[in-house]
Amino acid sequence: MASNFPEIIDLRSLRFAIDDGFTAVVANYGEFLEHLFLPVLRGLMMLEQVLQWLPWYVTIVLVTGITLAASRSWKTALVTAIMLFAVGLLGVWDEAMATIALMLASTILAIVLGIPIGVLMAQSNKLRAACLPVLDIMQTMPIFVYLIPFVMLFGPGKIPALLATVFFAIPPVIRLTDLGIRQVDSEVVEAIVAFGATSWQKLLRAQLPLAMPTIMAGINQTTMMALSMVVIASMIGAGGLGYQVLQGIQRLEVSTGLFAGLAIVFLAIIFDRIAQSLGRRSQQHLKDGA
Repeated sequence: MASNFPEIIDLRSLRFAIDDGFTAVVANYGEFLEHLFLPVLRGLMMLEQVLQWLPWYVTIVLVTGITLAASRSWKTALVTAIMLFAVGLLGVWDEAMATIALMLASTILAIVLGIPIGVLMAQSNKLRAACLPVLDIMQTMPIFVYLIPFVMLFGPGKIPALLATVFFAIPPVIRLTDLGIRQVDSEVVEAIVAFGATSWQKLLRAQLPLAMPTIMAGINQTTMMALSMVVIASMIGAGGLGYQVLQGIQRLEVSTGLFAGLAIVFLAIIFDRIAQSLGRRSQQHLKDGA
């Protein structure tokens, strides 16, 4: 059946041009990019091996301790311990550790790249105007579209899963870093400049500390988006809980998908509580210091 909409531009030529251009990039730079990201792959593998090597009770104690230090709440820490124990009971402990390793690595990369970009956006209205449409596209693009170029470049595996997760999860930390710095009281900034502070001192001693609650909210959103993307990205060869869900679909085993899904929910709650607690403490610290 013919389409109702007239063919104004030649989409076939455009599609061929995009596909051929990307194929040329893969042919000319694919090997270089693989070598470039080899240290990242080694770091990710090491983190995963350490998490899977640690005895389960040590991991539970460590994560519970981190939760307690962040929240200062025994109830939150106890809930974390119970949920991690439940992940073990569901029989997906090793897969959960692989998912945590991939999520931690991608979240750290997103934060390391995202905060400086957000700072630069806050310093330049032109850069902000150029970046905002790109961030809008990144946040509205369907998740599976992210997998296509990275799988073409690197093939199925952990690196394309990691990079797709970073690109999907990075917009919130960029946006909220920019927003947080722009919302800093201008009188405070003018005062510190009047005392002779350099641009770096103004940024490190006034703007970033005062914007920290907003930045932490961005880190929280980035963490949650990384976890959701890691599950999808696991389906392209990264393993973990996402692969268990995929196996449940392929084998029509409801229990396999259900157990992996419950483990994902438990991990999401744990990391959300930790990130929210850190954000609240940052905000409280700011109020106490005001």
